[in-house]
Amino acid sequence: MTSLWWVALPVLLLPIWWHRQKRERVKALPLATARFLPRSDPQQQRVWQWVDRFLLLLRCLLLACLIAWLADPAIPWRGDSVLVRAGTDPAWAQQQVDASGFSRIDVAGDPLVWFGQHEREWLGDAKVIVLGAVPMPAEKPRFRHQVELRAKPVPLAKSEHRVAIVSKRAGEWRALFAAPAGPQRYLIVDATDVKPELVIWDVPEAPPASLRAPLWWVGDATAFPELKNAKLIEGLRYADSARGRLWTSAKWPPKDAAAARRLFEDWQRLHYPPVPYIAAPQVLAADPSAPLGSGTRALRDMLTMALIALFVLERIVTYARKR
Repeated sequence: MTSLWWVALPVLLLPIWWHRQKRERVKALPLATARFLPRSDPQQQRVWQWVDRFLLLLRCLLLACLIAWLADPAIPWRGDSVLVRAGTDPAWAQQQVDASGFSRIDVAGDPLVWFGQHEREWLGDAKVIVLGAVPMPAEKPRFRHQVELRAKPVPLAKSEHRVAIVSKRAGEWRALFAAPAGPQRYLIVDATDVKPELVIWDVPEAPPASLRAPLWWVGDATAFPELKNAKLIEGLRYADSARGRLWTSAKWPPKDAAAARRLFEDWQRLHYPPVPYIAAPQVLAADPSAPLGSGTRALRDMLTMALIALFVLERIVTYARKR
């Protein structure tokens, strides 16, 4: 209905035709010459009063408002803009806004999603700059306006992971965590630690009931009956227990760098939530054939209130006219 709203404009002629039908033409004849004219039925003349014109105006406005409500139009009014994602460095963002000379719009969520919903509000020749770490969707976004993505290089956040090792092969396991370099730090703690993130249990004895951890790497599965019927995926068996999620493999501890890398990749991929891919700085060229979003329907509430008010007023005037 949005693109074909103009088809409904002829409906505005209905109230005018309706009011015209109620008017009757009158032919006044002098009495002196009445006998020389053919006989005709008496006719009455009805003159439009101000109430009729006001009622006609109300009905035309009511239909026009209904057409606008169905079409849900969006009037382009925004020019060149800078969309700033929440969490972006304020000083850097303001520097970019001042250098561009565009108007600033702060966006709480994903700026690309927000712009796709509001794109109909921008003028045809407007340009848009997006500032901040924006997750790149699976498919390259398409817009009818040129969109430039800018992001300030941010170093990886440092993190610390507490690992408890209970094993007769503790040296091999410690070497596994000593190899990775980067912002992630692996701290080897005692099994009595309050909150270990990972427990490596590589002994046949059962662990104490008080020991809990989100993830367990089990080298000897005899102490864990939950692993007897565990599912096997890519050489890794896993099961859930009251102590936490259990992983085990016959090839542990890893014997070479490739096996260690594979274990770390599985750990990051399967245990932690996925990390969104941050879009690199780039310019998304305008695509005239890109589909427009459904819009935010910002005018729907106002048009609904106007429809109700016009309908009530039209009923009141119609009732008063009949009286």
